[in-house]
Amino acid sequence: MPDYNYIAMASTGVKSKGVLTANSEREAVSMLDSKGLMPIKLEAMQNAAKAAGGKRVSSRILAGFFSQLADLLQSGVPLLRSLEILERQASNAGFSAVIKEIRAKVADGTGLAQAMGQHPKVFGELAISMVLAGQEGGFLEDVLRRIADFTEHQEELRSKVSGAMAYPVFLGIIGFIILNILIIFFVPQFEQIFVRLREKGQLPMITEALIGLSHGLQYYGVLLLLAAFGLWYWFSSWAATEAGRRSVDLFKISVPGMGRIFLSLSIARFARILGTLLKNGIPILQSLRIAKDSTGNKVIAEAIEKSAENIKSGDSLTTPLANSKYFPRDLVEMVSVGEESNNLEKVLLDIANGLEKRTTRELDLFVRLLEPMMLLVMAGLTLGVVAGLLLPVFKMSSAID
Repeated sequence: MPDYNYIAMASTGVKSKGVLTANSEREAVSMLDSKGLMPIKLEAMQNAAKAAGGKRVSSRILAGFFSQLADLLQSGVPLLRSLEILERQASNAGFSAVIKEIRAKVADGTGLAQAMGQHPKVFGELAISMVLAGQEGGFLEDVLRRIADFTEHQEELRSKVSGAMAYPVFLGIIGFIILNILIIFFVPQFEQIFVRLREKGQLPMITEALIGLSHGLQYYGVLLLLAAFGLWYWFSSWAATEAGRRSVDLFKISVPGMGRIFLSLSIARFARILGTLLKNGIPILQSLRIAKDSTGNKVIAEAIEKSAENIKSGDSLTTPLANSKYFPRDLVEMVSVGEESNNLEKVLLDIANGLEKRTTRELDLFVRLLEPMMLLVMAGLTLGVVAGLLLPVFKMSSAID
């Protein structure tokens, strides 16, 4: 059913505005009339909020929203007034439309968590569950602040990983472009010089290979590029399937070097989300379901799902985690101690903090090693091209001498 924005006047002369859901404009007018309101303006909502609800909002904007809302509520500003202020201050037009719709729903008596739940692409299940627990438990301001801190922390971690990998990726791209320019445009300039050596069968093998590669890229470069795009499209389609995604995720945590880092990041994300949810009073089965979907790795999610099945039957969380062989033994022992001492949420948050610090150090070390390795590989390939061009020149010079 479509939503309608309305401005109406009561019999007392007081104006009111809001949003209501109806099958048609006539039904919307009838609904207002039943409330004793005379419509002044009634129009179907534009799809701005719905479109924004289908797009993701950056973590930085969400963290600011939750932090400011917590500050306003803690200062005694009513929820509706706080949402109105944040709606006007929002720099993102789509997100402003989302806040406007949430405010309208709250004004009609809908809870904040339920109103946020109508925009699942904007607000994750973690935030919605925590807000629901906060509004039911009477500690909404604290929950909003924790969500803001959690969102900022996750964004900071993501930025560290992206920033660390930016320079090696840049080096790889620049090196690939330079090598292709050398092979496609410079090698053919020397080919005519080497005709006599080729006729005598004295052209070095590396030069022959270099000239053949140059011809191949010149004549079939476009076809090779199209084939690469086609292969990438096929791989992306396959990776989107259940079996494909599982295989990719298994490869990510098994590859030497980066596999340990990917695994630690997934486990740290799981531990932080599960600990945060438990700390805010979310039941453990629901918390496990949310944390499972937030790991970003299907293999880890399956291990967590087995843990949830264990808990349903009254067993502990640690046994299936240990059997999965993806969770380090020391972490499993810490979880076991947390379960026995009834302090699982604190233990999980400590695990997340420790893993993130260790992973950051490992990532920094890996990138420091990766940069010189990439430079050496690029230098080696460039040296191979130069050697392929200069060896025949040296041979011709020695023959003349």
